[in-house]
Amino acid sequence: MKRIFIQLVFVVSLLLSSIATASNFPTEEPVGGKPFGYSTTNIGDGLYVFRWWVYRNIFLVTDEGVIVTDPMNPRVAKQLLGEIRKITDKPIKYVIYSHNHHDHISGGKVFKDQGATFIGHKNVLKELGDHPSYATPLPDITFEDEYTVQLGGRTIELKYFGPNHGDSLVVMRLPKEKILFVVDIVTPRRVAFRSMPDFWPDEWIRSLKEIEQMDIDYVISAHGPETQPAIDLASAVKDQRVYLEDLMTAVKKAMDSGTHSPDALRKTVKLPKYENWQYYKEWLPMNIERIWAYYHMGW
Repeated sequence: MKRIFIQLVFVVSLLLSSIATASNFPTEEPVGGKPFGYSTTNIGDGLYVFRWWVYRNIFLVTDEGVIVTDPMNPRVAKQLLGEIRKITDKPIKYVIYSHNHHDHISGGKVFKDQGATFIGHKNVLKELGDHPSYATPLPDITFEDEYTVQLGGRTIELKYFGPNHGDSLVVMRLPKEKILFVVDIVTPRRVAFRSMPDFWPDEWIRSLKEIEQMDIDYVISAHGPETQPAIDLASAVKDQRVYLEDLMTAVKKAMDSGTHSPDALRKTVKLPKYENWQYYKEWLPMNIERIWAYYHMGW
């Protein structure tokens, strides 16, 4: 029954997400300093997807308390806490950091004040220690490769795949539901983010290949427009990997044929297979230049 409910949410969100969220999420910067909207989607069995602008996280409500992921920023974290309190008055027990980037985790203090224990990869401890912020508490629990969070009969498995986007990113799997929450390295039907800041292209592909071997049916990604469903099929991981491979192959082929200028590559390399993906026109040239730098400069 739980699997059927999750599948129903997936299908309905595909059909109705643009209607359900259109009033909540602007596609441009807010006017007059008004905050971006937000919404919460019930996936089923205590699992919720919280969305603010083009960001998402998940939280899990159990009989013993709540597990929260990536608290985004201080203002949004307060909104997130308010959404949780509409659902339950149980304590916030754990906050899980996906990685060190502040745009995903800088609202942590809101939940530290609630008494939550913070969990992150060991490299997050060093990265946040090197760039301390009052709003972003250091993890209380760190791990190297894998860690399992258990609360109220529910389980979230954390796994580190090495450097790919930074050097501290972990994915989060709900084993019973076969759902993966993944941040930044999988965004369904969207080309890579701008110039791929803090991405290692070859390691990104390697990580995605390993993630494809995990026992998952669904993916919840941490980014996407307001029209994108809250939950996607696991095939989104392969789709992202194939895009990166096609991108690298096309750039390498052009360079081997004598096109060495990044400006020329940006104009000549095309990937028509992906022209319907989000930001294809705007970001593909930046993706191309990043891959040029990988082959030409070794980074």
